[in-house]
Amino acid sequence: MPDRTATIKRDTLETQIQISINLDGTGKASFDTGLPFLEHMLDQIARHGLVDLNLVARGDLAIDAHHTVEDIGISLGQAFAKAVTDKKGICRYGHAYVPLDEALSRVVVDFSGRPGLEYNINFVRAQVGGFDVDLFHEFFQGFINHAMVSLHIDNLKGNNAHHQIETVFKAFGRALRMALAPDPRMAGQLPSTKGAL
Repeated sequence: MPDRTATIKRDTLETQIQISINLDGTGKASFDTGLPFLEHMLDQIARHGLVDLNLVARGDLAIDAHHTVEDIGISLGQAFAKAVTDKKGICRYGHAYVPLDEALSRVVVDFSGRPGLEYNINFVRAQVGGFDVDLFHEFFQGFINHAMVSLHIDNLKGNNAHHQIETVFKAFGRALRMALAPDPRMAGQLPSTKGAL
């Protein structure tokens, strides 16, 4: 496999973001975003996806977290798109079910080259740790638009909002790990009948 690392810098009037990833890492991560609950969730991607992830973000948090969360999703999507290179030899599809006590979520991803999001979470409350749970949709929408993946997220059960979203992020990390793993039977080949992804 080629070197699968990427660094993205994204500066707008609302946010300044720098992110570095290694898709073949060990799950090491560092964050400086001003959003501790989001950092806790991003750490799940790193640890369960075995992706090394370093993120520094400055945003207009005095207004609210919307721009920062969305732009982190966009930047992470750009980093994945750059790091995955030509997609030859990867499994392409990944899925995971993850429980946490009473909560259970399923995430399925396809590195298809086409952005699509199916997002089904009925949160039992509107905030966790002061974080507006509506912003998780914005994060994933930004990610899929720039990673160019199809992503299905379903929280199947849960009566604790922290558990609901943590199972989603853990499952997301695991699904990414499966999709991006090398498939020895597809070495050097693109996992598509179209010949393009």
